[in-house]
Amino acid sequence: MFIETIGEFLPFWAPWIAVFVLTTTLFLLAMVRRIYPTKQWWLLVVPSVVLLLIAVKFPGLIPFVYFLDILALVAVAFDFFTITKATKIRVERQMIRTASLGGTQNVELILENRNSRGQRLEIRDGLPPNITASPDSQKCYVASQQRLELNYTLNPKKRGAFPFEYVYLRLVSLFGFWFQEIKRPLPAMLSVYPDMKQLAEYAVLARTNRLSLIGVRKTRKLGQDNNFERLRDYTQDDNYKHIDWRSTARRNKLTVKQFQTDQSQRVMFLLDCGRLMTSEYRGLSLLDYALNSILMLSYVALQQKDSVGLLCFSDRIESYVPIHGGPSQMNRILHAGFDRFPSLRQTNFDQAFMHLSKHCRKRSLVVLVTTIIDDVTAAQITGYLSNLSGRHLPLLCLLRDRAVFDYADNPDLDPYVLYRTAAAAQLLTWRHQVIQRMHQAGVLQVDAFPDELTSPLVNEYLTVKAKHLL
Repeated sequence: MFIETIGEFLPFWAPWIAVFVLTTTLFLLAMVRRIYPTKQWWLLVVPSVVLLLIAVKFPGLIPFVYFLDILALVAVAFDFFTITKATKIRVERQMIRTASLGGTQNVELILENRNSRGQRLEIRDGLPPNITASPDSQKCYVASQQRLELNYTLNPKKRGAFPFEYVYLRLVSLFGFWFQEIKRPLPAMLSVYPDMKQLAEYAVLARTNRLSLIGVRKTRKLGQDNNFERLRDYTQDDNYKHIDWRSTARRNKLTVKQFQTDQSQRVMFLLDCGRLMTSEYRGLSLLDYALNSILMLSYVALQQKDSVGLLCFSDRIESYVPIHGGPSQMNRILHAGFDRFPSLRQTNFDQAFMHLSKHCRKRSLVVLVTTIIDDVTAAQITGYLSNLSGRHLPLLCLLRDRAVFDYADNPDLDPYVLYRTAAAAQLLTWRHQVIQRMHQAGVLQVDAFPDELTSPLVNEYLTVKAKHLL
């Protein structure tokens, strides 16, 4: 009885059992080659199931259903073998190894298909963190023995050195029922430097004598420097004594002589990279703002024919650039600081000033960029900078915390807000007392908000040069 039932049942289900066996075999082969089905399989599975249910009720449709299932199976099997060999698809990346923070970088991906058939594919570059791409991925078709060039743009969100390790390929079959994922090693390194547009803007404004537009003020010199530098057009603030009347008559335009300032000054920057500099404002840390200001002042000092150096430190000496002059020194400063990031380690001022006293023996303008939040740190900084006063000229740049100033200015009478305002006011009073003690010890200061540090720092440097304090 059971055998007769199986005999009656088998003719109806035999074709679907055969389809299942062949499909399973195809899937096993796909797993071996690491080829996987796409979502388009539902375009075959759903209609097949619907036709199967209809054929159960209308046996006359069974031959038609058989034919459609066999046709679909043949199409899928044929489509499986349209994926070409991944080993014969070459990928190459071409890009400049440096980029600027906030700017864009063009990247070119070159695909070469050495197979005998064309190939549809999707390519995506393996991006490091804090870097975005537009577009993120690209779909294309590479013909046989052809070379294709694809372009996209990178947008770095953070400075530093970022490694590129892989390129990801997705090979798609002719009808789109199968795909193969390829992870191709393609190592490269991208160095993202701080935004250097401010240096170009300064150079343009300096040539046109309009530095007041970025907050750099003219400083009245004690005495006059008599090293002639160049002739330029007269501006409203120029001294009449500097007018060159012969050039004026020849050009029929007021022309003045510009003189060089002293060229023997040395500037050493001490950049705190410890926990004090981890606070953020508008997406950038205090260290980012400090580094931008240091780069600007380095550029200004080198343009003035001075020598500059940089010492980055936290609980250890992270990088050191000896004091030198010349155009190449700007690159050294840039390379030493672009991959420095604030850490949660306690700053070791002892080691930093010991390194300074060992490697910087000639009198220099020592610019320490940090912030203070407690008496211990303030006492350390005050002690070290006071001891430097005889040998070097110390300049302390303190970065303000906007949140504390905002809390102190809050007029709300809510009890909770009132206590917070009182605490902020007390902290600012203590900060002012520390600055006064440093002033009495002969330490120059620049106390500014992080995003407003550049102009006061450059102005203080120009004041030092004008008054010949070194």
